[in-house]
Amino acid sequence: MEFGLSQDQQLLDDTIRSFLADRVPISRVRELRDEGCPCDRSIWRALAQLGVTGILVPESQGGSGLGLLDAVIVGEAIGHAATPVAFLSSAVMAPIALSSIDHPKAEAWLARIAMGEIIVGVAFTELFSAREDAGVTVRDGALHGKTMMAIDACDSDAILVAVDPGRLAVVERGARGVETTRLVTTDRTRCTAEVVFEGVGPIAVFEEVGPAIAKALDAGRIALAADAFGACESMIEQAVLYAGERKQFDRLIGSFQSVKHMCAEMIAALEPARSLLWYAAHAFEARPDEVPLLACHLLAHVSEIGREIASVSTQVHGGIGWTDEQNLHFWYKRIAGARHLLGGPEFLRERAASLQSFDRVS
Repeated sequence: MEFGLSQDQQLLDDTIRSFLADRVPISRVRELRDEGCPCDRSIWRALAQLGVTGILVPESQGGSGLGLLDAVIVGEAIGHAATPVAFLSSAVMAPIALSSIDHPKAEAWLARIAMGEIIVGVAFTELFSAREDAGVTVRDGALHGKTMMAIDACDSDAILVAVDPGRLAVVERGARGVETTRLVTTDRTRCTAEVVFEGVGPIAVFEEVGPAIAKALDAGRIALAADAFGACESMIEQAVLYAGERKQFDRLIGSFQSVKHMCAEMIAALEPARSLLWYAAHAFEARPDEVPLLACHLLAHVSEIGREIASVSTQVHGGIGWTDEQNLHFWYKRIAGARHLLGGPEFLRERAASLQSFDRVS
């Protein structure tokens, strides 16, 4: 039995990586970093033509109806290029949540997502990390409260808000009473925001959709791990390339045993995670009962090895690796930002432990 990507998946990988290398080089990422919102709609529309925006949307709503492994391939390519697009929220988490809800309004939103007509941000942070008195409630059909670290919410057309573990609201960002403020974080290639709701209504609220919310979080963690994995891959490639070009004492630094070990250890740390990543994505459809545990272990593990790879890769570059002009920091910060976006390693391990304890008891 062969464990690997199909020919179609390899073609998908090649196509997306080629497109991003051509259309979104690091010089373009640098320009977008300094914008009010780094997500470029022209890039998103071009990705829509490649089927990326509807990759997880069912065919009945105009999407490709592919699996999470296909989305992971795209996510890895996006992380590899440090591309600032709303893939995690609008192409993964929102479609997974909405496609799990049997309601005409959910189907209408899915069709618009698939076309690339709209971008949907997600605000799920308070489900696992509430701070600064953040939290959202529904009173008299209107939304009140504040949510932090809403993903891709600044330039979105709508925001998917987890009111609590069992209710989901869809809010148009331009609605009266919605105030969105971009948060300045380490990673400037990803948009996160504080969103305040002051009596926003009437709104669409989906009741008793806890499984849909949980499923979207699991998919998001797997896709986020893929993004960080791609960023790690890029940093290793850049370190190896630099070691083959930079000379000290009339010798390439890549010929020094210590530098060889540094590069080899980074590769040895990353490669086993590829199997875990692909299996978790495959299990999302094939073995759904395993996914909550796999998603936690995967993102926690990639976050930990990612921090080490980012550091060692920068050390290989020497002093220039820490400068702005070298560009390495775009991936360094992307890995650092992903570490806490959907729950840090400590939280994820605690959740994994509780899931395993529950399995033993049941």
